[in-house]
Amino acid sequence: MATDTENPPAQSPTIASIHAPKPRPARKGAAKERIALSWSGGKDSTMAAYQLLASQKYEIATLLTTVTEEFERISMHGVRRELLERQARSLGIALRTVLIPKECTNEIYEVRMREALEDFKAQGISKVAFGDLFLADVKQYRDERLAQVQMSGLYPIWMRDTDELVRTFIGLGFKAFLTCVDTEAIDASFAGRQIDQQLLKDLPENADPCGEYGEYHSFVYAGPIFAQPIACRAGEIVRRTPRFNYCDIVPA
Repeated sequence: MATDTENPPAQSPTIASIHAPKPRPARKGAAKERIALSWSGGKDSTMAAYQLLASQKYEIATLLTTVTEEFERISMHGVRRELLERQARSLGIALRTVLIPKECTNEIYEVRMREALEDFKAQGISKVAFGDLFLADVKQYRDERLAQVQMSGLYPIWMRDTDELVRTFIGLGFKAFLTCVDTEAIDASFAGRQIDQQLLKDLPENADPCGEYGEYHSFVYAGPIFAQPIACRAGEIVRRTPRFNYCDIVPA
């Protein structure tokens, strides 16, 4: 029987196509607002960037990342600075790092972060976007610190259902490794695994699918907002503290 090649059957919508933001044509002559994006290199900041870019309202002028100076790695996530820089190049966005010591007090953190924020303000940037999901105390802390320098926060994925969000992340074609796991929340063996459907099935029921309570951190190495994938692989597993298990993501 002949098939109709000119009118193929309609494809069923996927979760990614349902929830992905639809591009909107920018108003003629409307300039995009330049903002900074707090960037951990992980899944949530990546989805925040995806939403911001799709809105066509904002230009992400710079990424803002804290790096632990003794280790030259993204703080908490444990990802090498070289891979962070490759991410920024693939995104085509400038990178501003804030160096903090491994035993960093709140006072040191806030002084160094304020310096970066004041630099942004001097460049005409008045908003910083974050990938926070639902922790109101974290959001309040950020908003209070931004207000001190007459800036404000953007939260493009705030209150998104976390199960839907991570499934959309997977459906859109993003790829990521788990770089750090809290062994008090999930098993140490999750370190180094890919974020995929099998991972979601294997997570314990009491774990947030996006790891919003700190169950895990991640490194995104490919996806629709990157010009090219960041070549890397899961390397050595290191138990740096009794509580946290890390996977060293190695440049390839």
